[in-house]
Amino acid sequence: MKINKAYKFRMYPNRKQEELINKTIGSSRFVYNHMLKRIQENKNLNAYDLIKEIPSLIEKYQFLKEVDSCALRCAIFDLENGIKKYYKERIGYPRYKVKGKKDRYRTNYITSEYKGKKYENIKLDLKRKIITLPKLKEINIRGYRKLENIEGRIINATIEKEANKYYVSVCVEEEIKKKEKKEIKNIVGIDVGIKSLVVTSDGEKYGNPNYIKKYERKIRGLQKGLSRKEKGSKNYIKTKIKIQEVYRKLKNARRKTNEEIVKKIIENHDIIVSENLQIDSANIKM
Repeated sequence: MKINKAYKFRMYPNRKQEELINKTIGSSRFVYNHMLKRIQENKNLNAYDLIKEIPSLIEKYQFLKEVDSCALRCAIFDLENGIKKYYKERIGYPRYKVKGKKDRYRTNYITSEYKGKKYENIKLDLKRKIITLPKLKEINIRGYRKLENIEGRIINATIEKEANKYYVSVCVEEEIKKKEKKEIKNIVGIDVGIKSLVVTSDGEKYGNPNYIKKYERKIRGLQKGLSRKEKGSKNYIKTKIKIQEVYRKLKNARRKTNEEIVKKIIENHDIIVSENLQIDSANIKM
């Protein structure tokens, strides 16, 4: 059975690579917003219609020539997927992207062969701790110290900037073996609550650890300080970066907590049952 799995690494680009990453993020955002406007003007346009407009757009805006062209196409496909999801699931119509919020771009893996030599635009070398990306070439990475290589086919890479730090998530298609069926012994029901993070039918409760609450308090304090500063000033930008950094730590802490809870429940039970409820916050009395 084949599955898609993402491996996330911290990147350490040099100054020129940082500049190019920032330009590519900005260019992808520009193309996304431009094409969103085009769709609002003409709802019959699809992703392939919009991709045909990229050459004329590059001629008009020369800065688009400097970046990975695949990232520009991916921005259009992301937009189309967002619109399809809206009509299928009625989840938020795509909005215009703004700088400083979800600063990222995606590029697809492309391979070719010339004179018997194989060329790849994305390469991952875990022994040397290096990733090769389109336009950026080789960048030092950190993560997955115990892995020497990743078995599977690379599909794409997502480059992200968060609190002035850079990350890359490599999506890989992997083959996994199906586990043999075993005798069912333990069944548990779980309820995702508000006061407690998770409550099981065994009566076990899982809550947020204290360090998560500490990050939440810190964010509230920094946001109060941000509201008193002049928008666009150096102190405003510094405080905003601090908030982004604490949000990053909070996100990682929550993920770690969730992984620990999931691991404990899975290890001790054969079947896990959960209700599929849509909680309306308007009907919750505080």
